[in-house]
This record gives sequence, structure tokens and C-alpha cells, in this order.
Amino acid sequence: MNSYASTATDTAQATTLLNALKASLGTDEVLTGEQISDKYLQDWSGEKGGKPLAVVRPRSTDEISRTMAVCHAHHWPVVPQGGLTGLAGGAVPNQGAVVVSLERMSGIEEIDTASATITVLAGTPLQTIQEAAQAAGFFFALDLGARGSCQIGGNIATNAGGNRVIRYGMARDLVLGLEVILPDGTVLSMMNKMVKNNAGPDLKGLFIGTEGTMGIVSKAVMRLHPQVTGANTALVAVADFDAAVKLLRHAQQRLSGHVSAFEVMWADYYKSATTDGGIRAPLPAGYPLYVLLDMQGSAPEENAERFESVLEHALAEGWALDAAIAQSHSDAESFWALRDSIGEMLKTYAPTINFDVSFPISNIGICVDRMRKVMSEQFPDIHAMFFGHVGDGNVHIVVGPLPDDGRKTEHAIEDAYYAITKELGGSVSAEHGIGIHKKPYLGHSRSDAEIALIRAMKRAIDPHNIMNPGKILSD
Repeated sequence: MNSYASTATDTAQATTLLNALKASLGTDEVLTGEQISDKYLQDWSGEKGGKPLAVVRPRSTDEISRTMAVCHAHHWPVVPQGGLTGLAGGAVPNQGAVVVSLERMSGIEEIDTASATITVLAGTPLQTIQEAAQAAGFFFALDLGARGSCQIGGNIATNAGGNRVIRYGMARDLVLGLEVILPDGTVLSMMNKMVKNNAGPDLKGLFIGTEGTMGIVSKAVMRLHPQVTGANTALVAVADFDAAVKLLRHAQQRLSGHVSAFEVMWADYYKSATTDGGIRAPLPAGYPLYVLLDMQGSAPEENAERFESVLEHALAEGWALDAAIAQSHSDAESFWALRDSIGEMLKTYAPTINFDVSFPISNIGICVDRMRKVMSEQFPDIHAMFFGHVGDGNVHIVVGPLPDDGRKTEHAIEDAYYAITKELGGSVSAEHGIGIHKKPYLGHSRSDAEIALIRAMKRAIDPHNIMNPGKILSD
């Protein structure tokens, strides 16, 4: 691959590029030097980035296109940025790169009630889309803890998952159409609204989950679902992971596939959330696992009896050891506060390593047991908390506080955990992407042939390797 260096330092070339950007966009539209605030230097991963040569904040597709055309002509690296809530370093700028921030590309362009679609600009916060859909009588299914900060373009670029994947799928399952700016500035309009469109290959897949390495998403057509007015929610203590799986399968069958969340918290996580996190404990601590079971619908009161029968059966079978059913919206919110308390715990246990792995559901219990054994035998003084969207195979682990040893311990734990992931046929990234952090481990989850094909597609679309260089693939 004709690879531009990940740092751009040639002063004469930099001056030429800046002059070209300002001539194309206007002097006030190109931030440089002290105008570039620290917020553009890192995402939530904490990975420190280099100082960008410039930050461009386009307001339109045309301005993104002109920016890319200039950078392509000068073979200059470009780093797209959304809400900067990523945990893999995917939006961290390379030294001397041009950052394209989508923060001004925010807004709802259209809600098509007949087609059940919403057309949005890439910089629109996820929560804004959720609220707009609700006001129009619909439900936008993508949901994650960073909903108030993350942007839909970033959600698409990383193929975000979140809390409702078990019923509605990942971000890619909600995308019907995209507008994308290619590395040379070409505007690729694929603003499809149809569920069925078999007119040749579906090109939008090239840009979903590729973390801005193929192009910049500027607009999207997203699927909407019928509005939900509430949920039946329960917190269930279960005997072991096998019991959790039995509860999951029974609930899915008994509730006609309408289980919208099945979150599992192991005892270490639950204890931390209800002590260090200060969250009210609906059930006593000390049970092996806790399941947050949620069934959204338009008439929760009509589903209450069927929902409760699932729990009664689980208790009778011995899968469930205890259960608490939310009696109000406030109760349901307090149950979800347990699952969403991870933000506070990350501060409590900082510095941490945050793992986002997935497995065939049948291997999750084995995975957690083996990872716990690694901690008890090799790192007994470091805390590890296990939780996740287990209904779709996704496990998150937070490990910390880490010692100040130049990241030696961090790398040792990563090597051990990702080796287990590889051996059990899992993925090193369930929903957070590869970015910088997981690049050394991509081969654990993708074959040499797959990586070669990814390189070939990257080379064809971005021959100068200017799009988010150094992310996902080594240059």
C-alpha cells in the first residue's frame, strides 16, 4: 500500500495544504495552532493523540467533499471525529493530521412515517434521534450509555451495538441508506429507504464498522420501529451461567421473541455497583449472577401476567434463586442504573483496561471462568468485573486499578485474555471497534485471507492511505 506516514511534519507541505483548505473553505473554518482545543486530541479510550495540523468543522456534505479533495490532492492524512465516545482509540488524531469533526453536521432532515425511516446528519447525537422518533410516534432501537454524547455517524462507523441488539440487531441492521464522502472527495449517495433493494451489491456495508478508514459518513437513513410505551422489567438472581442461558431461551420462547434486553452481571460487578457505585440493591449481594430482563411493548400491563409466568417457571426449575419485578417506571430506571453505573466505576477503579469481547453463548461461562483464573493466579491484587449483553454473546470486563509499571501488566492481561478469546472462537471486539488498542490482536479474530481482503479494499478506495491511517490495520 502506498502509505503516507502517520505523522505529517513537512513545514512547506503543511503550509501549502493549509492555504488550500482556507482557500476552499474560508479562513474562519480551519482551526490551527492554539485554536485547537484539547477535546480534539483523544476519545474516551484515554489514548493520547498527536497535535493535528488543523481541525475542520464542516456544516455540509459539500464542505466535507472539498476538504477531502484538498487532502487527497496533497496525500495528507485525515482523521474523522464524531462524539469522541469510542473506547478503542479510533478517533485519536495522528500527529499533523487534518481532523474532520462532524460536530456541526447535526440535525433531523426527514421523518418518513409511511416508510418508517428517519434521515439524519452524521453529527446528530443518538439521544436526539431517539427523542425525535418518539415525538413522531416511533421507536429508534439503537441505545447505549453514551446516548447523550455519541453521534450517529460514529455509531455507524463502529457498528455500535448496545442494549437492544438481542431484539433489534446492531447499528448495521438499522441502516437503510448512507451518504459517504470518499477519500478523493467523491460524494457517494446511497440514500435508500427500502428494506428490499437487490440492485447489485450493497455498498454501504463497506463503510459500516470500518471506523472511518474507507470514507466519512455524512448522512444516514435509519429504520424506525413501532413506538413502545413501557416495559416489563425484572432483576433475577440465577444459580450459574447455564441457568442464565436456560432463562434466556425460555423467556424468548414464552414471550414470542420480544425480549429486548438480557443483561448479565456477575457477582463482582453487582457488588461493586451497589457498594462502590452507590446504586440501590434490589436484591441482596452474594448470588453468583444477576440478570436484567426487559420486555418492551406498547401495552406492558397486558404482558405482565405472561412476563411473571416466565419468572415463576425459572424459580420452580431452580434456574432463578430470587427475583424482583419493577412495579413502576422509577423501579425500572433503578434496575437499569445498575447496568449503567459502569461510568462511575471506571473512575473508581482507574486506571483500567476495558475489554469488549464476544463468544458463542455456549462458551461465555467457560470464558469468564478462565479469565477469572488468570486474575486469581497471576494478578490477585487487581479487581476484575464481568458484565454484558449476554443475550447476543457480548461480554465486557473492566480490570483495575492497574499498577504504574509502564503498561507491562496491562499488556500481560491483554495477551492472556485475548488468547482465551482466540481459543474459544470469540471476537476481540464485539461492538467497540479495533481502533489503535486492538490492532495487534486483529489476527485473533480474522484470518490472514480476511485481513488481506480488507487491505485490498482499503487500497482500492484509498490508494494514498489518507483515511484514518494506522487504525484497524498496521500501515
